[in-house]
Order: sequence, then C-alpha cells, then structure tokens
Amino acid sequence: MADDEAPTAPNDDLLAFAHRMFDLAREGATEELAAYIDAGLSVDLTNHAGDTLLILAAYHDRPATVRALLERSADHARINDRGQTALAGAAFRGSLALEELLAAGADPALGSPSAHEVARFFNLPEVARRLEGRPA
Repeated sequence: MADDEAPTAPNDDLLAFAHRMFDLAREGATEELAAYIDAGLSVDLTNHAGDTLLILAAYHDRPATVRALLERSADHARINDRGQTALAGAAFRGSLALEELLAAGADPALGSPSAHEVARFFNLPEVARRLEGRPA
C-alpha cells in the first residue's frame, strides 16, 4: 500500500472470525483457540475495547485457556481501555486463573483498578491473600 492510500476496512468475514476468537477465549475452548494461535493468530489479539484474549479468558474464569495463552507468550501486562488487566479480571471473579497469572509474573499493582484494589473494593479477602502470595 502506498503511503497516501487509506487502509481498507476489515471485511465481514474477517470481523466474524475475530469475534469467534474472542468467543473461544470467553468459552474456554482452549484447544481450538491454541490451534489458531499456533497457526499464526496473534496471541495478543485485541478487540474494540482493548480486551485481549487473555483478559477475556481470565475474566470468564478459564484457567486452562489462560495457561495456554501464557504458554504462547500472551502479554499479561496489557491494559484494556478501562484500565483493567487480566489479573484484575481474575481477581474480580475469584478465578482459578489468578494462580496462572501470578506464576507468570503478573503484577497485582498494575492497572486502575489494580487487582489489589479490586480485592479491597469488593471485600475479597481470600483473593487479597492469594495476591499477596499467601494461601486462601
């Protein structure tokens, strides 16, 4: 494409495919999603709200999908358009994905609200303990 050419809008098939990938993350369709990533889909695919596949999988309590995405180098430090991280989403839901994200080095202080702030605001003492590295 020449420098003066405007980028073309994605076609309906491409948009439908992208929506399906985000649905796979929400549903925890780990093997299918991993196969697409292994075939070349960006592990950090981001939707219109800045949510990555990892953020959606963590929020929807899909620890196996979170693990598979992290194994494929998903960026656990990505922040969506609302200032949220995958770890904050997992904290809000009390998700088992919390451990996967912490083991990968996710920062409980990152984002606004951070995972720590989510645990305090929603009075989630077990989540707060897990974020601090103590047993729930």
